Amino acid sequence: MSKDIRIKRGLTLRLKGEAEKQIVNAPRSKTYAIKPTDFHTMIPKLVLKEGEKLLAGDVLFFSKYCEELKFTSPVSGTLLEIKRAEKRKIIEVIIESDPTDSYKNFGKMNAATADPDSVKSRILESGCGVFIRQRPYDVVADPSDIPKAIFISAVSTAPLAADIGFILKDKIAAFQEGIYALQKLTPGKVHLSVDKSSAEYLKNIKGAEIHNVSGPHPAGNVGVQIHKIDPVNQGERVWTVGAEDVTIIGNLFLTGEFHADRTIAVTGSEAKDQKYYRIKIGENSADLVGQVPDNVRLISGNVLTGDKLSNNQYIGFYHTSLTLIPEGNKYRMLGWMPFFYNNIHSNSRSSLSWLFPNKKYELNTNLNGEERALVVTGEMEEVLPMDIFPMQLLKACITGNIEKMENLGIYEVAPEDFALIDYVNTSKLEAQYLIRTGLDLMITEVG
Repeated sequence: MSKDIRIKRGLTLRLKGEAEKQIVNAPRSKTYAIKPTDFHTMIPKLVLKEGEKLLAGDVLFFSKYCEELKFTSPVSGTLLEIKRAEKRKIIEVIIESDPTDSYKNFGKMNAATADPDSVKSRILESGCGVFIRQRPYDVVADPSDIPKAIFISAVSTAPLAADIGFILKDKIAAFQEGIYALQKLTPGKVHLSVDKSSAEYLKNIKGAEIHNVSGPHPAGNVGVQIHKIDPVNQGERVWTVGAEDVTIIGNLFLTGEFHADRTIAVTGSEAKDQKYYRIKIGENSADLVGQVPDNVRLISGNVLTGDKLSNNQYIGFYHTSLTLIPEGNKYRMLGWMPFFYNNIHSNSRSSLSWLFPNKKYELNTNLNGEERALVVTGEMEEVLPMDIFPMQLLKACITGNIEKMENLGIYEVAPEDFALIDYVNTSKLEAQYLIRTGLDLMITEVG
C-alpha cells in the first residue's frame, strides 16, 4: 500500500541541458580514485601500499574509528598512488585499472532467507557499508547502531538531476534483492519514495513501504521525506541509501561480487554529449567530458549541492550526475534591471521570470552580489518544506548555540536541505556551509 506525500513549498529550477534518455557505456578510465574526503568525518587507515595488485572488492582502507567500515576497490588493477595534502592528509587513493575487471568472490547469498548477522557482515566486508548513511549528521552510518527505519529516495527533483526511474528500469531484480538485504538491518520499516517516473518500475517491489511523492524541489531530498514520514528525534538513528546503491548491494548477494557500477547523467548547457553513461565509481571526469575550458564550471553532482572539479579529477563517490554550466566570470551592465535581460531567473519578482514558469534558463555561477547584512523574513521558509525555522537555525549555527540548535531541529536536516536557501536568500549566506558547521559541532559535543 502506498502513501502520498505532497510538497507545496519549494522551487523547481528549470535549466537547459537535460540528458537524453539514452544510456551508453563510457570508455574505461586508465585510472580510478576513491577519495576519503567524500566521507565526511572519516579518517582512513591504509591497508595496501603503492604498487600492490588488487581485485575489484579488495580493501583499500578502513575507518580509523570503526574498523568494520571498509572501503574497497571499484576495479581490479594496481594501486598507483596515494595522494596526500597538507599534514599528510590522504585525499585520493588512485588505482591503475586492468583492461577488464577480476573480482574478489564473497560468495552468493539469499538475502531474503539469510539471518541478519550474516547479511550485515557480508555488506560490511564487501565495502557496501559505506553506501549507508545516517541521520542525524548525514555521515556514513555506524554499523553498531540499530536504526529505527531505512529510507530510500527514488525521486529526483534537483535541477538537471538524473532520472532515477530511467536508471533503475533494467535493474529491478538487483534492487529487490537489495531491499531484502536492507530489511535485515532494521527492526522497523524500509521506506521507498517514488514519483511518476520511478513508480512505473518500482510499484511491485516487496519488503518496502512505498510513498508517492510530488511537488517542487526539495521534494526528492530524503531528509524532507523523513520529516514527513518518521521524523528523527534526539537519540534516534535512521539510515538512508541511494536508489542505485541498493542495486549494488543487491548484486553483491546475487553474484557474490562487488560491482561498483554507476549510471552518470552528463548534463548542463555546456555539455557536448548530454547522455547517461555506465561507469565504475571513481571514474576520471576527463574520460566523459574531455578537457573543460576555463569559462566552464565542471560540477560533480547537481548545480545546488555538487563539488567543483578541475580537469582530470575524479567523480564523487555518491554523485549520479556530472554538470557543465557557464562560469560566472562576466558581469552585466545594469543587470539588476529586469527589462534589460530576459534570461535571468529569480525566485522574487526582481526579474520577469515569474511570467514564464516553464521557461528553461542557462544560468552561470555568478552570485549576483556579495554577502550582505540583509535578511528578509519569510524568504527562506518559502523553499524549505519542513516544520522548522531555517533563519533562526542558521543563526544558532553561526553562534554555536547547541541548545538552540537542538530545539530548532538540527537533528532533522542535512546541508542539501538548505541548498535552495543558498540560491534564493538575499543575504548571500552560505547556508549549506553553516549547517555543516553546526552538524560538525553537534558530532563533537553531543555525539
